[in-house]
Amino acid sequence: MTLAAARILSVPQSTRPPRRGDRFVAWAFLLPASAYVVVFFGYPLVANVAMSAQDYTVRSFYTGDAPFVGFGNYTAVFGNPLFPASAVNTILFTAGSLFFQFGIGLALAVFFNGRFLGSTLLRSLLLLPWLLPLVVSGAVWRWMFDQDHGVLNAALRTVGIDAVPWLTSTSWALPAVILTNIWIGIPFNLVILHGGLRAIPASLHEAAELDGARPWQRFRHVTWPLLRPVTGIVLMLGLIYTIKVFDVIMVVTGGGPANATQTLTTWSYQLSFQDFAFGQGAAAGNILILLASVFGLLYLRSARASLAAS
Repeated sequence: MTLAAARILSVPQSTRPPRRGDRFVAWAFLLPASAYVVVFFGYPLVANVAMSAQDYTVRSFYTGDAPFVGFGNYTAVFGNPLFPASAVNTILFTAGSLFFQFGIGLALAVFFNGRFLGSTLLRSLLLLPWLLPLVVSGAVWRWMFDQDHGVLNAALRTVGIDAVPWLTSTSWALPAVILTNIWIGIPFNLVILHGGLRAIPASLHEAAELDGARPWQRFRHVTWPLLRPVTGIVLMLGLIYTIKVFDVIMVVTGGGPANATQTLTTWSYQLSFQDFAFGQGAAAGNILILLASVFGLLYLRSARASLAAS
């Protein structure tokens, strides 16, 4: 063995400077993912922004003639009477879904944190709403909400309560889609929060119990502070997902009746593919993308803070 070879072998692998071939391999592995992001996310986003600044019609798809209107589509969207109603419905739908999804998911996670016979099987069954396609879940709930033949109204009649017009009343339609989305989102909260509870050392609870702390005191002073980083991530991810829910609302109510369940996502679809105001539909979609991006940045910041704290 030569002296030069001995020197190379004596250098730890981690301290070797990166070679050009290593960088090429790294970029080769990144290339498929980068191409996917550019083609399926980057290009549609740029095209949507460009469309929102043009007067795009059905004729434009054939002629390519789409006059530039700048912020005219955004002005039309903000001035549309449906915008405030859609924005309020989006807030109510998101807040109602998150509150009950998180609350029920946390209660179930605490319940399943204690081992008992059949807990694994029961927890697996509770994951079914998460595994079903959203269209299937929406269709099932639409049948359950049927005023004449639905299961919910049949149960109400058995206890002497009149049938509720879940899907035909402007007062009940929004609670109906919120209830559907709550059922779909509970398993996600259950899984993540249950994992967070499992990560808390049992010795801390045992020490608190020896000090005389009751179950509620142990949860308040031991479990909840240690679970707070996980809850922040769960709530932020749930917010990003819920604010852009489309398929559940379209399958259950289609945005009706009388736009009672119209959110920014369904209204953007209506503007584009029912009213054929593609520029305004793109503008409404960009507003929603901006909101989701803000919450996404907040999620990244909270995730970075939780990693730094750990």
